[in-house]
Amino acid sequence: MSASVSFNVPSAQGSQPVTVSYTRAGRGEPLLLLHGIGHHRQAWDPVVDILATERDVIAVDLPGFGVSPGLPGGLAYDLPTTTKVFASFCEALELGRPHVAGNSLGGLLALELGREKLVRSVTALSPAGFWSQAERRYAFGVLLTMRRIAERMPLPLVERLARTAAGRTALTSTIYARPSRRAPEAVVAETLALARATGFADTLRAGTAVRFTDDVPGVPVTVAWGTRDLLLVRRQGVRAKQIIPKARLVRLPGCGHVPMNDDPALVARVILDGSR
Repeated sequence: MSASVSFNVPSAQGSQPVTVSYTRAGRGEPLLLLHGIGHHRQAWDPVVDILATERDVIAVDLPGFGVSPGLPGGLAYDLPTTTKVFASFCEALELGRPHVAGNSLGGLLALELGREKLVRSVTALSPAGFWSQAERRYAFGVLLTMRRIAERMPLPLVERLARTAAGRTALTSTIYARPSRRAPEAVVAETLALARATGFADTLRAGTAVRFTDDVPGVPVTVAWGTRDLLLVRRQGVRAKQIIPKARLVRLPGCGHVPMNDDPALVARVILDGSR
């Protein structure tokens, strides 16, 4: 079931109210799931049922994405602020120090939560922040192009394309290695989520100066990368291992940038192993 929680986040202008939408399923130790830029919490749907057999799974819409409202004017869409948001979110839901898994932007945020010792373990799937400047410019260019196409494409055309494997490939092959596996209704929903994400531009702008350069000591870290990631190329995983030398680096054969759809069983196993 979908729910939302409101809480206050400290800022230079004083405490600011934030609301985050989420779903929760399963039982066990809490596991927070964070999606990438332009996506929504439904990106995790292929793995939630598997994870929920062993974990209390909380999948969230980041502020300004999915159905979570954007941040109030006094808060920036940068990494320090988003870290504060989810520290307050965990406090509001009384999660203590949950395990966390994130993809892309969510993976970067998961690592930052780990660096701040706010979580018990981190699993980062193709996390942002380990790019060269050229790789970042390429990825941001692709994301902007995807956003513009999603904004301009009429809904009846999106629905028509999503009904066929070829159409789903045209719409989502940048992020999925096996786009035909994605359900038509899911493709329509995530295309609309990308087009309507109020936090997209500010989040992308804040990311231009982001590079993850610090170790994450004292917290178990797994970094996993799809061998067919077309957005953040897999050599960035080697850089992540160099920066976080004790991290477990896992190869995801045949998976793209959002691997949860390409191989749900493998991704769920990697997350569960990382949170043990």
